[in-house]
Amino acid sequence: MVKSLQSVSALLLGSAILLFAGGLNGMILPVRGGLEGFGAIALGLLGTGWAIGYVAGCLATPHLVAGIGHIRAFTLMSALAGMAVLLSLLLIHPAAWFVLRALSGFCFAGAAMIVESWLNERTEARLRGKVFGIYTMVGLAATTTGQMALTFAPIEGHVLFVLAGAFYCISLVPVALTTSGAPQPLVMVRLDLAGLWRNSPVAVFAAFMLGISNASFFTLHVVYAEQVGLGLTVVALFAAVPVMAGALSQIPVGILSDRMDRRIVLLGLCLLAAAADAAFIFLAPHGQWTNLIAVALFGATSLAIYPVAMAHANDHAAPGAFIQTSGGILMVLGVGSIFGPLLAGVLMSALGPQALFYTTIVSHCATAAFTIIRMMTSRAVPQEQKGAFHVTQPGRISTPEMAVLIGDAADMLPVGERAASGRDRHPLLQAA
Repeated sequence: MVKSLQSVSALLLGSAILLFAGGLNGMILPVRGGLEGFGAIALGLLGTGWAIGYVAGCLATPHLVAGIGHIRAFTLMSALAGMAVLLSLLLIHPAAWFVLRALSGFCFAGAAMIVESWLNERTEARLRGKVFGIYTMVGLAATTTGQMALTFAPIEGHVLFVLAGAFYCISLVPVALTTSGAPQPLVMVRLDLAGLWRNSPVAVFAAFMLGISNASFFTLHVVYAEQVGLGLTVVALFAAVPVMAGALSQIPVGILSDRMDRRIVLLGLCLLAAAADAAFIFLAPHGQWTNLIAVALFGATSLAIYPVAMAHANDHAAPGAFIQTSGGILMVLGVGSIFGPLLAGVLMSALGPQALFYTTIVSHCATAAFTIIRMMTSRAVPQEQKGAFHVTQPGRISTPEMAVLIGDAADMLPVGERAASGRDRHPLLQAA
């Protein structure tokens, strides 16, 4: 295990630096935008731009890597992401920030896919689960540290922008210096909505609605925290606490969903998330502790919905189709993420900061209602045919390469139904 980690240490370091920069970048734009007088709609468009860029990056990066190679592609992504955050300091205008945020999303997706592809290539199949867990924790720690770095310098100045740009550039150094051989071509994604819907309507609907709710929240939660009067340090905590809570909750949620109908677990998570939404709407909290407790409940429930939906989709998928199904559900999540921030921004602009949670409560309640309908019209997957629940990185959209890094599709199948299904047998990631 130690030897395996040593072989990917440069990639883990590069990923950590990249995620630190991404965490800081995602915080400084809405906070500085608020100071510059940007409205909630303009700030919501930052999330829409990010999601558009991220989905485009997932689709385009495999072709880019095929043309120029992994190291050059990663270098390009890191350099452009650094340029985007620095130009955000020079071009302080909502339209410019929308374009630059889309570029950041594109570069972030591409860089993450390349790192995850490399990790997959350099890790033995029997150790992928452990390496994936370490990668997830490194990413969580780096993202949270980047968010908390908001308190390092005054938001009115240039230091935080320069710091984020510098770390984007520094992230390419470990990858550029690695002696590891270039991995196999990246997986490609084609979205087959009809096939996904036939496979698992609940998972598709939940992923789309979750994209709307989570993208809305993680784009505008800083705006909400500022508008209700929380200090800068508490604003940073308000961003970090739900991610930490979402990471911790996935272990008990996963155990529970492996032992019972996943739709019941999904329903319970949606109802609890809706309760957290309702607390923000009806209590309108302004104290720091009330807000932090409510946002912890939000993160612990809302961020655990996606892996449950993913596991449910794979319970219904054909043997060996884990990678295709996971990639398809991921893209549905990304499409939902395009619409959510804009909708939430419009509502906040018209109705005030609590209106952020109008979007999330409707999404959670709609998912709960649809889950109940499906439970009344279709049977649960027999226990012996269920696959295993896998923790996913909370707080950000994963990439298709993440599905490969989790492990071979055979590891996801019940005993007696396992089939060889390595990445070489899935060069095209298409939902069946």
